[in-house]
Formats: sequence, C-alpha cells, structure tokens
Amino acid sequence: MSRAAEETNRRMLRARDVMDRDYAQPLDVPALARVAHVSQAHFTRTFRATFGETPHRYLQRRRVERAMFLLRETDRSVTDISFEVGFSSPGTFSRTFRDIVGQSPRTYRKEAVAVAVPTCFTMTWTRPHA
Repeated sequence: MSRAAEETNRRMLRARDVMDRDYAQPLDVPALARVAHVSQAHFTRTFRATFGETPHRYLQRRRVERAMFLLRETDRSVTDISFEVGFSSPGTFSRTFRDIVGQSPRTYRKEAVAVAVPTCFTMTWTRPHA
C-alpha cells in the first residue's frame, strides 16, 4: 500500500471515529471533511470507496444501532430515544429505522428480547446490514 493511500485511510478512519464517538451530535459533511483535512466532495467519494457507504448513511446506521440497544434495554419512549441518538424528528427516526432494520421501532421493541450472551455476538447478530 502506498504512503498516500495509507494517509487517506488514516484520514477516513479519523472522521469515522468522530462519527462513532459523537453520533448524537449534529454532524455534517463539511465538519467531517475538516476533520479529515480534505474537500467535501473528496471526503464523500473517498469515504464511500473506503467503507462502502456514504458518510450520511454510516451516521444514520450508527444512530439506529444505538437506538436498537436503547429499545431493547430501556423502557424510554421512542420519541426520547430518537432525540437522544441524534435525530431531530421522531418521524425521520421511524422512517430511517424501518428502512435500515426492516420494522418500526415499536415493533422491534416488542419482538426484541435482551439475551445474556457476549456483547460481541449481540453486536454481530443485531447490526443492521443496509
């Protein structure tokens, strides 16, 4: 792997780490491109080529993953959870959740059962693949 490719990967990982850590904050492409020290267009193209999805979709998926955990493990309302994970509208949250998981947040909560298995297995089995 060339030095330039290595540096590009490092920059994309830096931006992805910010999304993983600050998923509930309002993040946009210009801010993430600044973290990666590249232009917005280059960031979007390179992120997609590196990780197989757009930065926006990756961030949505991370938020939905966290919401899935909260729906399984707490009795907080779907609206509260949607705001906690970074969505500005419960409608957008429900639509995005259904698109990624295949069912509504309320249906997911009814059918999901917290199981005492190692976290790594739970994360693998419940990770949305959209």
